[in-house]
Amino acid sequence: MKSSRPKMLQTVGGRPMLAHLLDTALSLNPAQVHVVVGSGSDQVRAACSGYAVSWVNQEERRGTGHAVMQAMPGIPDDAAVLVLLGDHPLIPQSLLTQMIKETEPPLAMLTMELDDPTGYGRILRDPGGNIIGVIEHHDAAPEQHEIREVNTGIIMADAARLRAWLDRLDCNNAKQEYYLPDIFSMARAESGEVQAVLAPDFHDLQGANDRKQLAALEKRYQARMAHQLMEAGVQIIDPDRLDIRGAVSAGSDVCIDVNVILQGENRLGDGVTVGPGSVLTDCDLAAGTIIHPYSVLDGVTTTGACAIGPFARLRPGTVLAAGCKVGNFVETKNARLDEGSKASHLTYLGDSVVGKNVNIGAGTITCNYDGANKHETVIGDDVFIGSDTQLVAPVTVGQGATIGAGSTVTKNAPEGALTVSRSRQTSIEGWKRPQKKKDS
Repeated sequence: MKSSRPKMLQTVGGRPMLAHLLDTALSLNPAQVHVVVGSGSDQVRAACSGYAVSWVNQEERRGTGHAVMQAMPGIPDDAAVLVLLGDHPLIPQSLLTQMIKETEPPLAMLTMELDDPTGYGRILRDPGGNIIGVIEHHDAAPEQHEIREVNTGIIMADAARLRAWLDRLDCNNAKQEYYLPDIFSMARAESGEVQAVLAPDFHDLQGANDRKQLAALEKRYQARMAHQLMEAGVQIIDPDRLDIRGAVSAGSDVCIDVNVILQGENRLGDGVTVGPGSVLTDCDLAAGTIIHPYSVLDGVTTTGACAIGPFARLRPGTVLAAGCKVGNFVETKNARLDEGSKASHLTYLGDSVVGKNVNIGAGTITCNYDGANKHETVIGDDVFIGSDTQLVAPVTVGQGATIGAGSTVTKNAPEGALTVSRSRQTSIEGWKRPQKKKDS
C-alpha cells in the first residue's frame, strides 16, 4: 500500500477493512473472536478498540499457518474454528452462514473461480473431484497454473485436529513460510475428504494488496450499498456517482442526486431530496427536507420540512424547524432556528438561538468569539434583521424588533423597536479622487 498505516486499516466505505470484517464475524454470534496482528498492532488495536475481541500478537511474520498458530492457545479443543482474512472486508455474512451449516468438521474450505488466478493457491482435485490439497502459486507447476479454482484462505476446522495439523507444518517452500493450506493434504490423508463451498461471486471474496485492488473493493462496496438503498425504495439518480461511508436509513420517496457523499450515520425522512454534490455527515433530516446542490451538512437536525442551500455549510449543533430556509453561502454552527425563520444568503450564525418567523438579511454575522470564549446570540420571534448587520455576542434581540441595515449591535435591542447603529451619511462637495502620479 506504500502507507504508514497497516493494510487492515486501509479504508473501504470510510471505515477500516478490519472493521467491516469484524462486523461480519460478530454477526455470526461466535464464542470468541481472535484477531492476529503483526506490524502496526498498536494502530490496529486503537482503531478497533470498540470491538470485544481477543488481540493476539504475531511477533514474526512467517506465513498464514504461523499466524493461526498464535491464536490457538486461546481456543478450546471442542471448538469449531473459522479462519478469516483481515484484508477481505466484503465477504457476505450469508456465505459464511452457508459454510457453517452445510459443512462438517474436521475441515472445510471456501473456494472461488477466477479468470486470472495469478498469485492464488490452486485447488488440487483427484479424478473424482475430491480435494486432495492446495498448491501455492510460487510452488505450482506450469500445468497447475491453468487451474482456475483457487483457495480463498477461509477455512473452518475442528480445533483439536487443526492444532495437530499446525504442529506438523514445515516451511520447506519457496518463501520458507508456514502455509495454512498445507493442512489440506494432511486432512485428506486422515479423513479421506476435505469439504468445500464454492462462492457464487468471487468479487465478494477479493482482498487488497495495493491501491488498485483497494479501489476495486471500494467500487464493489459502493455498488452493494446503493443496491440496498434502491431495494428499500430510494431513488438514486446514478448509483455509480454516490459514495456511502457509513450507515444510511431512509424513508419513502427519498431522492439522492449525483456526486453525493453520505458519511457517518444519516437518517433521511420521507420525501427528503439531496441535491448534487452535497456532503452529509451524521445528519437527521425530517420528512420533506430539501438539500439544494453543493451543500455541506455536518451534525445537522431538521425537525420539519425546510430548505437548505445551494452552497450552504451547516456545522454541528445546527437544528432547523419546519419552514426554515438557509440559503446560499450561509454558514451555521450550534444554531437553532425555529419555525419559518430564514437566512437566505451570505450570513454566519454561530452559537445562536433564533425564534419563529425571523428574517435575517444578507451579510449578517453573529460575532460569537471574543478571542478567548464563545458567546450566544438570542433573537426573538418575528424579528427583522437588515443586511450587513453585526450582532456582537452576548446580545439579545427582543421579539418583533427591527435592526436597521449596516448596524453593529453591541447592546440588547428592545422588543418591537427599531434599532439602528451606523455613522451619519455625509457628502462632501468638490472632493477630488486622488490621481496616479505621472512618471517624470
